[in-house]
Amino acid sequence: MPGAPYRRASSRSYERTLFTEPVLYVSREAKPTAVGQEYGVFDRQGLHIGGVAVTTPSFLRKVVQLLWKSDQYVSRRFEVRDANQSTVLKVEKPSKDPLARFVVTRADGTPIGEIVPTNAGGVRFTLRAEGKTIATVVASGRQRWEVTVEDPAGTEVAHVGHPSAELSPVRGNTCLVEIPLQVPEPLASMLVATTLTIDIALTAQRG
Repeated sequence: MPGAPYRRASSRSYERTLFTEPVLYVSREAKPTAVGQEYGVFDRQGLHIGGVAVTTPSFLRKVVQLLWKSDQYVSRRFEVRDANQSTVLKVEKPSKDPLARFVVTRADGTPIGEIVPTNAGGVRFTLRAEGKTIATVVASGRQRWEVTVEDPAGTEVAHVGHPSAELSPVRGNTCLVEIPLQVPEPLASMLVATTLTIDIALTAQRG
């Protein structure tokens, strides 16, 4: 099915996709596109295997912030794309949503789940799918975000942090995404959607 995720590959497989790699690097240096910006995603060898496209033009958000002193009236849209520029996941924050949530869907619009902020103190989110909480997200940091994702049992299933400049295969400003465990759907897709977009979303919000 178009836009459906691949299963995480075994050690014998050489297939490398956004859904099979336990370690990914996301560029924090955007490249302009016809409808917004795109951030490259690379594997641990520095091979380009995807990207995150911001499909809401930044100038529109700035205009609305200037007029209303808030960006709640502008939706934020992200598309997670594979190496062939095919959209595999969509992440959108609807405008004037009282929950200020991000909705995650497949490329064809099929719902997967939601990223919902909580009032538990700090920057925290819950990942919800099929009517239940499937993970919690805690983000901290000042200049750059450090993000930890845990399943309901308290097991860390993903982490977003800062790569060592000496060990990173990608030059420039990047964030390191680690999803070491094989997890079932819908958590697998929710982790990819969340970890690849959260640094971009939070940094834009802070700015």
